[in-house]
Amino acid sequence: MKRIEAIIRPGKVGDVRAALEKVGHPGLMISGVEGHGKQKGVEQQVRGKTYKVELLTKAKVEVIVNDKEADKIIKAIREAVLTGEIGDGKIFVSTMDDAIRIRTGESGEAAI
Repeated sequence: MKRIEAIIRPGKVGDVRAALEKVGHPGLMISGVEGHGKQKGVEQQVRGKTYKVELLTKAKVEVIVNDKEADKIIKAIREAVLTGEIGDGKIFVSTMDDAIRIRTGESGEAAI
């Protein structure tokens, strides 16, 4: 099993949800997060003054999938959020040891 975590622009969450539904994986978790990448924030102008915004608001989308679906899910997420601009985000993939469905006690891939 794989955990896929995508840190994306908040405005792209709807596009990711639609893309995941389209490839047959409707389950996901969404969290609001703040952070920055290599650019260490952005400069914004408000009423003629320049401000440095160091922590940018992002969304974190997490999906747990079986190994054979991982590439398809990663591709769907990437295509849904890609603008070609700085700040499109990152996708992290890690191996999951186990998953347990609390209601039934099922474990492993049966639980996802």
